Amino acid sequence: MIIDAKNLDYQALNQKIRQADANVVITGCCGQRFIAAGMKNRHITIDGIPGNALGAYLDGATIEVRSNAQDAVGDTMNDGKIVIHGNIGDAAGYAMRGGKIYIKGDAGYRAGIHMKEYQDKIPVMIIGGSAGSFLGEYQAGGIIVVLGLCEKKRRIVANFPCTGMHGGKLYLRDSAAEIVFPRNVCVQTATSADMKFIQDEIIEFCSVFGYNVSSVLNARFSVITPDSKNPYKQMYVAN
Repeated sequence: MIIDAKNLDYQALNQKIRQADANVVITGCCGQRFIAAGMKNRHITIDGIPGNALGAYLDGATIEVRSNAQDAVGDTMNDGKIVIHGNIGDAAGYAMRGGKIYIKGDAGYRAGIHMKEYQDKIPVMIIGGSAGSFLGEYQAGGIIVVLGLCEKKRRIVANFPCTGMHGGKLYLRDSAAEIVFPRNVCVQTATSADMKFIQDEIIEFCSVFGYNVSSVLNARFSVITPDSKNPYKQMYVAN
């Protein structure tokens, strides 16, 4: 089913998506917020640029955006998959607790902030390009991977990554030598066991965006993990 979003606000657009009895292609999308919020059992393809909170509280649907996306994509998403064929704004995956977000390009500030996991529910975010400042801020669980596959000659992650991190893992396709991390994390070269943990996700990511798997994996990765269950003591207490 094709939905022309040109003259629809987000409420009318979401109503049409819910009423559809098949997969949906949205054309003419231009900044409508909250698209597919809380939805399940749908495959939604978007031509154009969706507004903030795309896929907020997503509960099993798949969303594919053939362009860029704005802020708060996958806010508190529970399950499903969001695929962005361009760049993404700030706070992607805020409090994300399940599902996957794949981004071909760059991510803005505070991607993965407050990401969390419970038992076998482990959220995954893979950023194909680079990430802005405060990546993984207060991360409590889940996996964030940054691959640095962008053409621009810049650092894979900007300032203050992993501030307050107390769970989960961050993988960087980089030695991380030029990145300043807080005292509450451990930075190590990823082992074969570490890489096995994310291998299937990397394979799927490369399949979605047409990257060569061997080329992506044939590089040095760093893995960052919290070194304490009480990182705030290290951050805010002198002794």
